[in-house]
Amino acid sequence: MLKNKDHSAKKDNLAITAVALQDHILHDLQLGHLSVADYSKTNVQKKDSRSKCLNRKVRAVIDTGLKKATERPRVDDPEEEYVLDPIPPPPTLAQKLGLLAPPPLPLSSDEWERVKQRSILHRDSMQPCPICKEEFELRPQVLLSCSHVFHKACLQAFEKFTNKKTCPLCRKNQYQTRVIHDGARLFRVKCATRIQACWRGYIVRKWYQNLRKAVPPTNAKLRRKFFEEKFTEISHRILCSYDTNIDELFSEIDLCLAVNRSILQQLDDKCGGEITEEDWEKIQVQAAHREIYECSICLTPLSLHGDCRQAARGTSGQRPRETVVLSCAHLFHHTCLLALEEFSLGDNSPFHACPLCRSCYKKKILEC
Repeated sequence: MLKNKDHSAKKDNLAITAVALQDHILHDLQLGHLSVADYSKTNVQKKDSRSKCLNRKVRAVIDTGLKKATERPRVDDPEEEYVLDPIPPPPTLAQKLGLLAPPPLPLSSDEWERVKQRSILHRDSMQPCPICKEEFELRPQVLLSCSHVFHKACLQAFEKFTNKKTCPLCRKNQYQTRVIHDGARLFRVKCATRIQACWRGYIVRKWYQNLRKAVPPTNAKLRRKFFEEKFTEISHRILCSYDTNIDELFSEIDLCLAVNRSILQQLDDKCGGEITEEDWEKIQVQAAHREIYECSICLTPLSLHGDCRQAARGTSGQRPRETVVLSCAHLFHHTCLLALEEFSLGDNSPFHACPLCRSCYKKKILEC
């Protein structure tokens, strides 16, 4: 009898152990609706759900292990990091019987910091998401307790596809999940760096363009092109700023011609009159009072009445140069004055000016 009792007890223990392990496997695969331990509860829930479906439509919700009650961060700090599953899952029957290790306790803040430092050391946030192979950018990002980083939506889709909670990289079961913002922060820094680089490039290009407009290049062809553009620009500015009033222009030309005619008429009146012998005598007397003894052109002595005779006596064969008196009472050598008049023919003036007083003159050769 005792042997039969012990044998039946062992069979019962084996049956309980098998049921507990089966229940643990079903919970691990997130197939809790097939669990033997929760059979009565599931039947009651099915009846309640059927009764509710008769009254209103109910949306089907798939449990992915990421609780939506804690998905939203605080309003005061949108970038605050938070844990998606702060409460550990309830232990299964096998864990209650001691057949398997109990579920791990939630990680503390220090433990999460060490996990994050390990992820930063591996630069997981700087690399694309291992599931979708795209950059994290500003999309929600999650950090697992195994220090691997994924898109939140990618991890949810992976759990839905595999129907279990296992890390896609290291295959760790029943991991804990924490929402972080490292990828978004790095993406903002990268965008700011690109904007600053573009702005610096724009500033340098504008500075170089202004420099090219101000400083001529050293190359001969480019230098010629530079000055051609400058000349064209200046000509265009002059034409744009020029007043094209033809009547006013012609009236100004007529006024200038009338003024020039009046000046020429005055000049003709002053220099065109004939000088009598009495006037020449007065001019000679005025020149004698000035005591001019040298030609102001060649700076040599003039040959007056007494000087002519002395020069003729002292130097035989050499005739002294003739002296000429101007209507302004200045004396010069005749040859020097002729040379000056020939030199000043380029002025295109019908009258010659005295080298000293710059007045129009008439001349007379003095006799020795």
